[in-house]
Amino acid sequence: MVFDFLQPVSDELMSYIASLSSQTLGRKAVFNTTKDFPNLENIDVAIITINEYRGNLETNTADEDFLNFRKHFYGMFPGNWNVAIADLGTIQAGASVEDTYFMVKSVSEDLLREQIIPIIIGGSQDLTYAMYRAYDNIDQLVNLTSVDSQFDFAKENNLPSQSFLSKIIVEEPNNLFNFCNIGFQTYYNSQEEIDLIEKLYFEAYRLGEVSVNLALAEPVFRDADLVSMDMTSVQSSYSGNFSNFMPNGFSGKEICALARYAGISDKVSSFGIFNFIPTPKEVVLVAQMAWYFIEGVAFRSNEYPFGVKANYLKYIVPIEEEELVFYKSDKTGRWWIEIPFISNVNNKLKRNTLLPCSYEDYLASCEGEIPERWWKAQRRNVF
Repeated sequence: MVFDFLQPVSDELMSYIASLSSQTLGRKAVFNTTKDFPNLENIDVAIITINEYRGNLETNTADEDFLNFRKHFYGMFPGNWNVAIADLGTIQAGASVEDTYFMVKSVSEDLLREQIIPIIIGGSQDLTYAMYRAYDNIDQLVNLTSVDSQFDFAKENNLPSQSFLSKIIVEEPNNLFNFCNIGFQTYYNSQEEIDLIEKLYFEAYRLGEVSVNLALAEPVFRDADLVSMDMTSVQSSYSGNFSNFMPNGFSGKEICALARYAGISDKVSSFGIFNFIPTPKEVVLVAQMAWYFIEGVAFRSNEYPFGVKANYLKYIVPIEEEELVFYKSDKTGRWWIEIPFISNVNNKLKRNTLLPCSYEDYLASCEGEIPERWWKAQRRNVF
């Protein structure tokens, strides 16, 4: 059984949870313990920690079962929501990094098939590659969104954690439809990499433009299947990680808001927080990020692609030789724009598809400006 790879949570954690208030998350979750494996029926999210840092050429954490993180997370109280949480324990490093990839892929794929969202915490960010590979047998295109200060294309030093995106793009089967980076810092990325993002019609948003308008990221998360957050995208004064000092980055409040955007997206089915060193300081922020993601899941509205178009207001904007078709939800006020199916060419998307957008995109189109996200999606779709 694939879950045999998982190391149960410690007896020390279970003793700690038994001492908590009955209203805390710890008393409401179910756990993979040394005595019992939880029943996953009706579970919404599954937390798995991973002790695999060789992608950064670093040694694995001494806190093998991420005890400090779990104590902080399970000691918190849920909001006004009822999300069923299972903690499946820890995947310890395999004999090789590829063995760990296989374990992460297998566990994630099984959870996805049961419509349980895997929340992967810990390890270097190249584990995103293994999470992406979990979709190989699920027969769908994947939109990957990464919150990171750099793009992680192959570089000269070629650390796995800094080159996994190249593997995702190049290796077969190629299920990637879109990649979006949120929060890149230009001085960590060569001009060649920035140009490649444009050439592939991918999306990237600089740290500064997202920090001044976090809502810019909401449509991006609404279109994502897999979200990967790198803790080095967070300013060290907020993360508490001074061994890899980052003078600039997202604040604690901003990264939690982004995690909530990821959770509230009806489409996001996998979530990971990587390059997390479970020190007493950093575990506090990571626990709160996981909390905000789960709160987002609790408040999903189950709109597109689950709803019907009758529940949307339709707006048609003629522009140049195009007709842009927008839809506005009468439930949440969120916006989408239609990517048309072009019958006489090969399309990656096999039917008309709605792309999340913002009200500002609609207003810009009314002024004769074609939304950049729509234009790039059109180019990615035709091959």
